[in-house]
Amino acid sequence: MTVHPQWGPRIGRLHSRVGTGLLEIAHRGARAYAPENTLPAFEKAAHLGCHMIELDVHCSADGELVVHHDDDLRRCTDVARRFPGRDSYYVSDFSARELAELDAGGWYLQELAMPPARRQGFLRELTQEERTAFISAGDERLYGSGEVRLPSLASALGLAESLGLLVNIEVKTLPRMYPGIAAKVLDCVMQFGLLEKVLVSSFDHDQLAILRSMSAHVATAVLTSDRLSHVGHYLALLDADAYHPGCYGDFDSLGFGSVDGQLDTRGIGDARASGKGVNVWTCNNIAQMRALVDAGVTGLITDYPTRLSQLRSA
Repeated sequence: MTVHPQWGPRIGRLHSRVGTGLLEIAHRGARAYAPENTLPAFEKAAHLGCHMIELDVHCSADGELVVHHDDDLRRCTDVARRFPGRDSYYVSDFSARELAELDAGGWYLQELAMPPARRQGFLRELTQEERTAFISAGDERLYGSGEVRLPSLASALGLAESLGLLVNIEVKTLPRMYPGIAAKVLDCVMQFGLLEKVLVSSFDHDQLAILRSMSAHVATAVLTSDRLSHVGHYLALLDADAYHPGCYGDFDSLGFGSVDGQLDTRGIGDARASGKGVNVWTCNNIAQMRALVDAGVTGLITDYPTRLSQLRSA
């Protein structure tokens, strides 16, 4: 397999599989157009031509790997209705069997039924044109059917493999500090033979060090909403392959929300000069996408992959 000379071998092999210098990465699946972190969201991402899906992994009470973003289940499932009166609703409070009973699709339709200003932030900017073009009546029936579930990591990886998608697995640990989650994630990836098609990221950088101690071959990424100094050196310290900085709202570490509104490209340039990838989250603004591409990022993580496609075809 040919590896781009400007990339290290682990990150380079991901780009080589899609034949492009820019990875189009669907955030939690194409979550603007489907319930996030569900199999339909991953299918939607593939349908829209994305190269990679980004998903999040927690552990159930009995130690199974489950795909979900929040520590708390209430935003994106019907857990409070199905299990009323629980003291807390952490993912880790529920067994894998209980989690498999939850409806993970209905909340999304409830959001779309609201006026845009009352929706969750990422859905406030969904235009009527985008809704008409990318969310079909059949999609809506599926999302409201009660049959959309929280997937296990195994089921998500199996689907990704069948769809030809690369996968960015974010290991969620804080604040629950799941014992052994990094090893479980690596074992699952190995079982599916997907080591060369997966990038593992985390805000808990100790998990990246643990992964590297277990495997010299798994690609890893430093996920952060903080500004890092000497990015290339920090990635080298962890033997990590990519830098994943935030770029919006309170998570902006690149300067879009700064006083002068100017993109700070130093960290991007430092990482790229060190042969590392730079995949920025979560960019939904076309002008900002253009600025990041011009700055040399290697991937964009977005809720609206159709906007990225629009930029690339311009």
